[in-house]
This record gives sequence, structure tokens and C-alpha cells, in this order.
Amino acid sequence: MQLPFELPRAADLSDPALTRTLQHQLDHKTKPLGALGRLEALALQLGQILGTDQPTLQAPQMVVFAGDHGLAARGVSAYPSDVTWQMVENFLAGGAAVSVLARQHGLALTVVDCGVARDIAPRAATPGQPQLLLHKVAPGTQDASVGPAMTAAQCAQALHNGMEVVRALPGNALLLGEMGIGNTSVASLLLARLCGVSLQDCTGAGTGLDAAGIERKRAVLAQALAANATATEPLAALAALGGFEVATMTGAVLQAAQERRVIVVDGFITSAAVLVAARLQPAVLQRCVFAHSSGEPGHALMLAQLQAKPLLDMGLRLGEGSGAALAWPLLQSACAVLREMASFEAAGVATQGG
Repeated sequence: MQLPFELPRAADLSDPALTRTLQHQLDHKTKPLGALGRLEALALQLGQILGTDQPTLQAPQMVVFAGDHGLAARGVSAYPSDVTWQMVENFLAGGAAVSVLARQHGLALTVVDCGVARDIAPRAATPGQPQLLLHKVAPGTQDASVGPAMTAAQCAQALHNGMEVVRALPGNALLLGEMGIGNTSVASLLLARLCGVSLQDCTGAGTGLDAAGIERKRAVLAQALAANATATEPLAALAALGGFEVATMTGAVLQAAQERRVIVVDGFITSAAVLVAARLQPAVLQRCVFAHSSGEPGHALMLAQLQAKPLLDMGLRLGEGSGAALAWPLLQSACAVLREMASFEAAGVATQGG
């Protein structure tokens, strides 16, 4: 699929000298070697992303991308499409899980209408309150079970919108969230198409389907794969099978990666956007911290495809960015340990055998 603009390029972050410096600092903190476990690996990664041995996370941005899906009319979700716009209003009113967690952890919350079926009323930005950005490509995608979910032009617009969203936001950390009834179907379709994973293995209950509902969902998704059999390249698959929120998020990930922002990936749907972005620019994954492994069966399979090790495993399957927000304090702790924890020499503490 040809785009009328160039996608941001994510440069390889490999810097052997910086990596040696970071590892030396971690190894000489006042602790047994490797005693902080995966927190040390996280600190090393954050130093590599930000290009310093004194990493500081600044003005973190939680962005929730919202859109509706034509597939939802086929009964692939336990909830009606109206829940998408209702939850967007809940985010903005401060009542959703991600709203609560963003407040708790000092994360600026932005909600992006990428393609919600109902128009969301614009409102003035208020200090300390969630920000709403209107980047609606169309009021929901088409039904992918009978043809492409979006046109090439619509997909390109969504990608560009995501790039513009990130360019306008401050800070050096982007936390990904999403909302869209039917979007676990999109994630399953992209995993099946781009990674060859069977729908039987990667399709789950989503918002709460029973066993019969899951079988119905699998049948509909099989129809979508068949109806878009020629869409095999990453961008073509995204346009044919994806959602406006996933495409917008893909553009945001590519832009954030180019800017060397830390990208905190939430669950199954946000990982699907990262999967597409990484197929286009593999170095994107160097910037990604995967917050958790969700209860959706396809997510573990997608994490394996991405060779990602999530920080948490709590059975979460809400989405919204809730898992990314819960993992955020671990990133803060990793940076603080690297910056502030004393070395054996500075603290006057004897080393092993000393």
C-alpha cells in the first residue's frame, strides 16, 4: 500500500559504550549482583531508549485511542457499539479505570476520537482534566467480514493523525490505551494474518462472550480473513482488517519511536498496533515496554511473536491503558534506582570478599 507521506523512521538504538556504562552502574550499586532482578533490565532499557545513564521520565502521556468497528454488528462482542462513545464520555468525566489510575500516577490523559460511530461533543481543555482530540476518519469502519474495513486513503489518514497527535504532546513517555467495541476481533485478525496464528488459538471472549459466542466470533473472523485474502502486507492488512483506533495508534507508535520516547504497551489491542509498527520498522520494539500479559488468549501468543517479556501478569483484560498505568511505577522505580542508588565505593560499603 502506497502512502502519500513518509512514515517516521526508528533508528537502531544500539550503543555499546552506553550499554557498558549502564551495566557497570547497575552492577556496582549497593546490592548483590543482579539482586533487583528484572528491574535492572528495565533500568538498562530505559537508559538505552533515553540515551543517558541518568534517565528521567518527563511529562508522561496516557493516550486512549477510540473507534468503532463494522464487525460489531455481527455479534463478535458481548456489548453493543454504543458502549464505545459512552465509555469515551466516562473517560472524560473521570470515572473509568484508566481515568482513576492516570490521576493516581500523575499521567496526563488524552482521549482521541479516531472513528467513534457517534459524534463526541468538543469541549474546552481544562487544566488537570482529560483532553479530547477529534481525529475522526469516519463513524466506524466497514464490516471486514465482507470486504476491507477501511480504504487505503482512510488508513493513511489514520496513520497521519496518530503521528500528529504524538508530535503535539510533551514529554518522553507515551502510554497506550484504546477503546472500541469489537477491537479484540481486530487484534485477533492482525495476529492471524501477520503471524500465521490460527483463529482457534488467538480468539477469546473479549468483553465476556460465552462459549457459543466465541465460536460465532471465530466464524465471523474466518469470513473476514477470507474476504481479505490478498491483504498480506502489514499496511494492507491494517487497512483491510484493522480499526481506525488501531491505525491511528500505529502512526503514534512510529512517531514516538522516532522521537525516542518510551512506549508503554498495554494489552492485546495496543500490542496489535505495535505488531504492525514493528513489521514496518523493527527498531520500534527497542522503545517498547510491555506492561502486562492479559487474560485474552491471543495476547500471550502476540507477545511471543514480539519476543516481549511483560512486566505484570494479573489476569487483566480491561484495556483502556489500565495495565500500562499499573506498570508505570515500575518504570519510575527503575529510573530512580539508576540515578539515585549509591555505589559500593560512594557509600563506603565493602564489596563481596572485601
